[in-house]
Amino acid sequence: MSTTAPRNRPAPEAFAPPAPQLSSRARQSALAVIATSMLMIVLDGSIATVAMPAVQDDLGFTPAGLSWVVNAYLIAFGSLLLLAGRLGDLIGRKPVFLSGIALFTAASLAAGAAGSPAVLIAARFAQGVGSAMSAAVALGILVTLFTEPAERARAIAVFSFTGAAGASIGQVLGGVLTDVLNWHWIFLINLPIGLAVLLVAVRVLPADRGRGLAGGADVAGALLVTGGLMLGIYTVVEVETYGWSSARTLGLGALALALLAGFVLRQTTARTPLMPLRILRSRNVSGANVVQMLMVAALLSFQVVVALHLQKVLGYGAAATGLAMLPAAVAIGAVSLGLSARLSARFGERAVLLTGIALLIAALGLLARVPVRADYVTDLLPVMLLASGFGLALPALTSLGMSGAGADDAGLASGLFNTTQQIGMALGVAVLSTLAAGRTEALTAAGHPSAEALTGGYRLAFTVGAALLATAFAVAFLTLRRKTGHRGPAPATTP
Repeated sequence: MSTTAPRNRPAPEAFAPPAPQLSSRARQSALAVIATSMLMIVLDGSIATVAMPAVQDDLGFTPAGLSWVVNAYLIAFGSLLLLAGRLGDLIGRKPVFLSGIALFTAASLAAGAAGSPAVLIAARFAQGVGSAMSAAVALGILVTLFTEPAERARAIAVFSFTGAAGASIGQVLGGVLTDVLNWHWIFLINLPIGLAVLLVAVRVLPADRGRGLAGGADVAGALLVTGGLMLGIYTVVEVETYGWSSARTLGLGALALALLAGFVLRQTTARTPLMPLRILRSRNVSGANVVQMLMVAALLSFQVVVALHLQKVLGYGAAATGLAMLPAAVAIGAVSLGLSARLSARFGERAVLLTGIALLIAALGLLARVPVRADYVTDLLPVMLLASGFGLALPALTSLGMSGAGADDAGLASGLFNTTQQIGMALGVAVLSTLAAGRTEALTAAGHPSAEALTGGYRLAFTVGAALLATAFAVAFLTLRRKTGHRGPAPATTP
């Protein structure tokens, strides 16, 4: 294999010196720190959902504006993962990880003390930046520490399990803290966890020098993609006020698309692009990212809109809402950890993925017909159990997406997969929450009772979510292929 760099492609950079070998106990301590940081990040992404009605009532958010409590976090997180990972390569993963945890912890304090929508949204954005910095390099630290295949597989399993546990704990903990104390504590709970992670991480994580800033980072590309995504989501959220066909909506939407097009153009000319476009030549990589964006967008409507329906229509408290949604989180975690891999080994990842998506379509199809006076056992519990399809689909989709990446692009494919996951979350919450709010307003204006109008809005969101999943099924069926046997490092995904 030639070591000469191809034309129009930068020469491969030298790898940073390997981290010093640590004892088994030290590696386990480092794994505990990394897993705890992932737990905190995932927990923060789900803990806010059941407390959103209390946040809205206390701070005076509009229905569309309330989605920014989630969107501000997700947009910052999703938009900065690629750049944060690149900075970890340049200046060292440990300093980027520590800086991210410190920023996340400080922003959690600001969010917990927020007395206005603007302060809370700004704090959530800062939390997203800190999360991106720590999550982007956490898996890189892990695979550097655990080099023996079986040991590495066990470490990644622990890492993934904490992600599933964070989603489960967040739903319940958010409700309990909101009911027993108040919504401020859903953010303040991060303070002791963040400080403990920082204190231990300084001691146990191996130091690494990185390649140096001379390698360059595509700051212009990061600004273009971040600006384009943020402007696009803002435009969608404001559609409720200005309408889809207004000059303001069309103008801002066109500007957002122009910024994203500029990002793509930048990647073709930058000396060190944030996302070299060669990665998209693989059908499995490009197809899996499209499927994931559609799938996650639809499933975030489930997580957010179901919580609102339980509280606003059925009158559940925050803690009861968390407990009502716990079967879904437990089912997803149990299936993803205990069943998905065995089924994939027997029937293939593509078949398992398609089966998982089919279960999710059935779940949202049931929700699209949910009655105003829904009974939990007969109308909602079956939906919670069908949500286990996500536990089937995501691991299989991850494996298919990574199978098309060569050794030189495995890390890039992992970062891209995490990024599209977060973008899908942000787009799903923004678009579906806006559609639901618009439908509710129209039904209210037509004289329908409040509960009926709210249910009509939520049904529309679930219907659109089911359509997104049907599209994902079609894309997966037409584009994805069985694994060819290559297996790259698994990205840090959130089941």
